[in-house]
This record gives sequence, C-alpha cells and structure tokens, in this order.
Amino acid sequence: MASNEHISSAAAGRILRAAAAIFCVCTSVVAAQPQVAVTTDYVIGPQDVLTITSYDQADMSGKFTVEADGTFTFPMIGRVKAGGLTLRGLEAAIKTQLKDEGYFRNPQITVAVDTYKSQKVFIVGEVRTPGTYPLSGNMNLVEALARAGSTLPTASGEAVIVHAGENASGPTMPANDDTKDLVRVNLRELEKGAPTSNAALRDGDTVFVPRAQSIYVFGQVKNPGAYAMQQTDTTVLQALSLAGGVTDRGTTSRIKIVRIVNGDKKELKVKLTDLVLAGDTVIVSERFF
Repeated sequence: MASNEHISSAAAGRILRAAAAIFCVCTSVVAAQPQVAVTTDYVIGPQDVLTITSYDQADMSGKFTVEADGTFTFPMIGRVKAGGLTLRGLEAAIKTQLKDEGYFRNPQITVAVDTYKSQKVFIVGEVRTPGTYPLSGNMNLVEALARAGSTLPTASGEAVIVHAGENASGPTMPANDDTKDLVRVNLRELEKGAPTSNAALRDGDTVFVPRAQSIYVFGQVKNPGAYAMQQTDTTVLQALSLAGGVTDRGTTSRIKIVRIVNGDKKELKVKLTDLVLAGDTVIVSERFF
C-alpha cells in the first residue's frame, strides 16, 4: 500500500511539473505574439465603408458606406455626419445621439473601418506594382512598399516621399531638395530596421523610388556588364563583386577606371578601396604570367 502511495505521489509530482512547463511555454508564446495596434485616429472620408457594432441591439449592427457629403444613415437616428471625424469621434457622436433621444441609457457602440477608400497614396518608380493605393490607418513606408510588391533590383538606395496634400489627384514628383514637403529615406537603413526611417504617410502622399544609376565592369571579371549602383559609397571591390569577382586570369593590382570629367574621358589607376562614381567603367586587366 505504501508503495502504491509512493508511486501515486511521484506520478502526481511529474504531472505538476509537466503542467508548470506547459504553462510557461504557453505564457511565452502569448507574450511573443505581436500586439495589433487599433487605429483610432483615422479620419473618416467619403466612400469609406464602416463596420458599426451595437452591443445593445444586434440588428443595429452592420456595414455603412459614407456618402459623398460625408454622411450615412444609421438606424433610429437617421443621418449621421462622419466625414472629418476620427473613429472614436464618430463613436462618441452616435452614442450621444442615441442617449439624447432616449433609446439607451449608456449606448455601447464600436466603429471600425471595413474598407478604406477615401484616402490614398501614390507609389511610383522602381517598384513591382506602381499605382494608387488606399491609405489604411497608420500606413508607413514599409507597408506601402510591401503593397507595391517591394522595390526592383534596378532601384536606387532611397525613396522620396512628397507630401502634396489631401487634394492630390495624381502622383507628385519631387521638384527640388529645398521643399519642406519632401522627405528622403535611406532604404538600406530601413532594411536594417532603423525606426526613424520608417516614415508615416499622409493622404495624397507620393512615394517615389528612383532608378539607380549604373556602373560598368569589364575586363577579367566573371560577369561583365552594367550594374545598378544602389549606394553612393560603392567601392571598387564591391563593384567587382557585382560582376561575380575577378577571373583566374585577372589581377586586382592593375585596375583602372574610365571616368568622364567635364566631358573629357580620363583613365584612373585605382585600389580596391577607392570609391566608384555613377557612370564609371571599371576595367580589370589580365595578369602577367
């Protein structure tokens, strides 16, 4: 009997330890889940489709399209102005009307966006799918580029955001570097996760990804040709790596660059650590045997 009690006690201990381990794992998994941010400061506009949920009376819930004048019809209270209000602002307005008209003492209403249609951004340049995209909530640059299918291999190392304003009917291309409505973002820093590079977008913004300027690599390299220079601090060594590296017959001690300076062609002897400029032709000579 004592033996059976001992076995039962040991088994119980194992069960408790297993349960504790499972609890810890589950807790870790839950903690690791990304927190979904609820957008409450989105400004509602015409053609947006809203999902309104009433916890007091289920048949009042549904999807409502904001009309051109910024209003829509809601059960019991009729026309409701939504244009120009945030989601929380519209919630408060509906609650106030339902309460003031005596339908509910403490109305329980939530408002969310089902389909974003009133605000938009334009994504153009070296992206896979340029076009006009709805501005959904707190959209940032990473999300916008993802919607456009990401950048092409021919893209430069930056994106230019032009703040054109809410009434923009089409893409606004960057005119100069002095305008306060223009933001340049280093895509390489963005890829590294720099939070300051992930700019927030506004209604009417244009995201422009320029084409990278080319450099040319010829001579004793494995894949001679033209290559996009995606960063301004590209070295000779990096240019050679784009072309697959030097062949067995090539030498890294006799590399020259052909560069156009003020309309004149010049040949420069360079080292692997020297910088390459856009339009340069890098030539790798054959080694002496």
